[in-house]
Amino acid sequence: MNLGLLSAILPNRTLEQVIDLAAEVGYGCIEVACWPKEDGTERRYAGVTHIDVNTLDAARRDEIQAYCAKKNVSISAMSYYANMLDPDLEKRERNTRHLLKLIEAAAFMGVGTVCAFVGRIANKTTKDNLSAFQDVWPAIIAKAEQHDVRIAIENCPMLFTEDEWPGGTNLATTPAIFRTLFSIIPSPNFGINFDPSHFIWQQMDYIKPLHEFKDKIFHIHFKDIKLNKDKLDEIGIMGLPLDYMSPKIPGLGDVQWNRFVSALYDIGYKGAACVEIEDKAFESCEETIINAIGISYRFMNSFL
Repeated sequence: MNLGLLSAILPNRTLEQVIDLAAEVGYGCIEVACWPKEDGTERRYAGVTHIDVNTLDAARRDEIQAYCAKKNVSISAMSYYANMLDPDLEKRERNTRHLLKLIEAAAFMGVGTVCAFVGRIANKTTKDNLSAFQDVWPAIIAKAEQHDVRIAIENCPMLFTEDEWPGGTNLATTPAIFRTLFSIIPSPNFGINFDPSHFIWQQMDYIKPLHEFKDKIFHIHFKDIKLNKDKLDEIGIMGLPLDYMSPKIPGLGDVQWNRFVSALYDIGYKGAACVEIEDKAFESCEETIINAIGISYRFMNSFL
């Protein structure tokens, strides 16, 4: 496995500065946030553009590739986590258009994986959302196949704020839904960016899916989560998740990392595993963020 870092936690640094920090700490790869610069989103950890695919040309590509080679840090994936099934059809079309552009850019860069969300209409049923998925996603995966790029869908429900209630804005969150999506689009280019933390707060087993979907796991996120049982007892699972859980850096939450990494070895996973920093306890300033990046590396590297 290649231990890496998702770049979104460093929005004020250039790509080269992110690569410098990753190399200094010891990471072997980075997952590069590639939101459109004009997006204007205010969601935490979103709207970050470390590679602008709309201005990417051969000169910039060669410059990035040379810098990565110099620092011995590869790009594991190029990422854009937006709602491809947005109920606002204009936003849906804009998001999808950027994802298609990102697929082209990844192929141009020689990066084999794009990470994304399927998306979801929050106030519609799973059945209704599967219908929307069938309308939107076949063309996206066809584009990925055309360019020999794999799409890795993260299993985050995106249910954190009241406007995302009750279903969240990402459909691909459970083994049952994975099976359905992969039966609708049985493509070798369509798979999972697996994050165990999202199964924790959904009260689900995060080891068994690794074995069932071992051939569909294209990318891994190392992120932890801490459940507050007292708060969960007060508001129940129908409450907003952030009212009873907190994202944490690896090792400071409830994921049993020895079991998780052991299972990755058992299934023969040899791809990228990128630390995703989303821990408010380490976000008071850039110094504490950098500290979190170092702590996470040392902890996860002890297993790898």
